[in-house]
Amino acid sequence: MRDKDQFDVAVIGGGPAGISAAIWACDLGLSTALIEGRDQLGGQLTRVHNAIRNYPGRFADSGNELRDFFVESLSRFNADVLINSSVERVDLLEKKISLAGGRVINASAIVIATGVRRRKLNVAGEVEFVGKGILESGVKQKEECRGKRVVIVGGGDAALENAVILSEYAESIHLVHRRDAFAARGEFVEKAERDPKVEMHLRAEVAAIEGREKVESVTIKERMTGVSKRLEADAVLVRIGVEANSSLVRGQVATDDEGYIIVDSECRTNLPGIFASGDVANPVSPTVSTAAGMGATAAKAAYDLIYGS
Repeated sequence: MRDKDQFDVAVIGGGPAGISAAIWACDLGLSTALIEGRDQLGGQLTRVHNAIRNYPGRFADSGNELRDFFVESLSRFNADVLINSSVERVDLLEKKISLAGGRVINASAIVIATGVRRRKLNVAGEVEFVGKGILESGVKQKEECRGKRVVIVGGGDAALENAVILSEYAESIHLVHRRDAFAARGEFVEKAERDPKVEMHLRAEVAAIEGREKVESVTIKERMTGVSKRLEADAVLVRIGVEANSSLVRGQVATDDEGYIIVDSECRTNLPGIFASGDVANPVSPTVSTAAGMGATAAKAAYDLIYGS
């Protein structure tokens, strides 16, 4: 009988990459543990509230709908799915994963699929006003923005697309970007530039988010002159990109300067038996399709490592 804490493969992270890795590992006959710290699987999909039309073979009206499809597929296999299982530390050389509560998972191979998290401004008020004017999702909370003054921070697709969407509901939109040009797709930039409700503040950064019981204003500072300006605001949406969730293993496995785990074409890291897949190892094309493919690749490579090719 197999030790309940010993697996061929342990996958850390329950997003598309982790779920795909677990499915493929099980399908290859490997005993598999899928470890997720949150109370549900899905990763970044649970934060996507718009339709997903570019995942091959499956259209979805939201990330949650696509997540349900992934979870239903996983349920057909016999992976040990451990949700609400926060990883406290990992010893990659020993291939030991210590969970909150004391359980230790041992594996012959580990797949790191911890994804990314949204970058923060790290300014006064950003934490204090969560749920009190700081928006989690523009699309999900668009009705809450009706007739309000909204500040959106960022210059990529997410920031510009939200500016276009929320302008249909908000009284005004202030779009704050630290550079002198947007990185977003031209279609989003053109729509925002034509929208009379959208006022753009380039070469500016947020210095503070202020208010008493809720958000009342945002102070921005011009990067060239240092001059500050106060924008009256009822809501703030921060979309300044993402960063790799690699702090758990940083210092043990090779990463680039931004913290993304470095892998080869078979999702192998610089450590034997340690693989990484999905957004945490892919700053170039962080998509659901790529994540699922990398998860499958990591599982196949783990099989080859354990049983030989």
